Amino acid sequence: MHADLLADIGRCILVSVALAYVAHMIRQPLLLAYIATGVLLGKEMGFGWLNDVHSIETISEIGLILLLFMIGLEMDLKKIREAGKVVTLTGVVQIGVCVTLGWLFFRWLGIGGGQFDALYLAVCTAMSSTLIVVKLLHDKFELDTLPGRITLGVLVLQDVAAILFIGVQPNLQDPRFLPVLLSFVKGVGLIAAAFAATRYVLPPLFRRIAKVPELVLAGSLAWCFLVVAAADAAGLSRAMGALIGGVSISTFPYNLDVISKLTSLRDFFITLFFVALGAGIPRPTPELLLAAIGCAIFVAASRYVSVTPLLLGLRNGHRVSLITAINLANVSEFSIVIAAVGLKDGHISQAAQTLIVLAFAVTATVSTYKIAYNFELHRVISRWLKRCGVRDLDQAEQHLETEHPRLMLLGFAKVASSLLEEIERRAPVLKERMAVVDFNPEAVHELRRRGIQVHYGDISHTDSLRHAGIEKAEIIISTIPDHYLKGINNLRILHLVRQVNPKAQVVVTAETLAAARELYKAGADYVSVPRLDVAADLLPALEKLVAGATDSDREAFQAAVKQRHEIIP
Repeated sequence: MHADLLADIGRCILVSVALAYVAHMIRQPLLLAYIATGVLLGKEMGFGWLNDVHSIETISEIGLILLLFMIGLEMDLKKIREAGKVVTLTGVVQIGVCVTLGWLFFRWLGIGGGQFDALYLAVCTAMSSTLIVVKLLHDKFELDTLPGRITLGVLVLQDVAAILFIGVQPNLQDPRFLPVLLSFVKGVGLIAAAFAATRYVLPPLFRRIAKVPELVLAGSLAWCFLVVAAADAAGLSRAMGALIGGVSISTFPYNLDVISKLTSLRDFFITLFFVALGAGIPRPTPELLLAAIGCAIFVAASRYVSVTPLLLGLRNGHRVSLITAINLANVSEFSIVIAAVGLKDGHISQAAQTLIVLAFAVTATVSTYKIAYNFELHRVISRWLKRCGVRDLDQAEQHLETEHPRLMLLGFAKVASSLLEEIERRAPVLKERMAVVDFNPEAVHELRRRGIQVHYGDISHTDSLRHAGIEKAEIIISTIPDHYLKGINNLRILHLVRQVNPKAQVVVTAETLAAARELYKAGADYVSVPRLDVAADLLPALEKLVAGATDSDREAFQAAVKQRHEIIP
């Protein structure tokens, strides 16, 4: 038996690595490779090369506990408390609308025969994949954009909603008031006890064991399984216990160290979890495959219905409203966990769980390309919305300015924000004939409030620049590096400006010296290379430190920062 189990684990890891490498090459989520490994090795649809699936499923439950423990560790309670009105409202509405529409849709679809199939499918399809979305947005340098920040905030609120659902899962079979109330009291009691322990008991204990780095990981795991055992003894789900255990120590100073050390261990066990999940998927019927495609279409449509109108109503424009919905149009890996627990507890049918897994696979695959080309996709949908009479910010607001700008900023990011601050302080006369072209609604509103002539538009579109009066501007500046620009780069900006306004003086930005030389060769009047400016600023500071600088420089800098009131802090 032990030899069979070791051989099964070896096969799972070998095939998982091979398929994961292929998935990486074609830019697909690795979780799909792990599920495909289970399908390939399992008896339901594969070669039947797993002899002890039950033992692998038992071991894989450790992966589920570690996954949820790490989700809790990475949960930033401070960010949840500080979430802005737009993020909070968008998250609450998105979850509520998607669950309601999902329940109605899956009731109509009539999948499986489980008592709670429609409810589980509705909840699972309302959640989007934090793992996939964050990685793709990070690779595109879009996490710090307004759509990226809203997307990330909604994902955090979805995780909170998923945790709450896991908390009520054990009582779905008996949803009477008293058992539910008792379960709620137990859950609150467990949370209170866990947080009390992490405030009064664990800190001195961790300070002692922190002197031996290996014990920090062991101590964190011991705490995780202690809370899991307490949850199990109280009649709550083990998953709930793992989440509470992680969240309760998420503010510890050892948090990042634990996460970094636990990641490899988690990845091993979670690989087995998804392999076991894939091995248990029965051969889908043609009807179920069609339902999975329909489910994927529903997920995308539900995001547009729940997110886009709300963000448009909050005056965020087509770009933010559409790209946020595009980013969220997928099913979460957390949904697979919820479905696995639901199947184990007898809440849902095997068909419902299979549908969730298939929907995850379809939406994850499609989202890889949708997010990669979200900017281009937004343009297409935006044109269609305008033809249907849904106005964008550039149409909804009338510009009263008639005087052509002398100085025009193309794009408004961090450097432009600091430049505007310097202009307001040291050269206010430039502000009177200054204009900005950008499509960040927050920046647009604040610039208008400060009396800056601003045009909502895409700097990669010639029409937007002509509407802003670029052909009359004397100095045109682009301060955004190429890797942040979408649909254009500084060299193309230079060529475009030269075609429309050959007499203007053009200032552009380069990230490398080779790019700077190319821009000068193409006719730029001045090329800003941020790294050279940083180096020039650092050298005097280093010289002062070598000479034994006092605290006066630090105090002077802090005083100067307090006096600045930039649009982008």
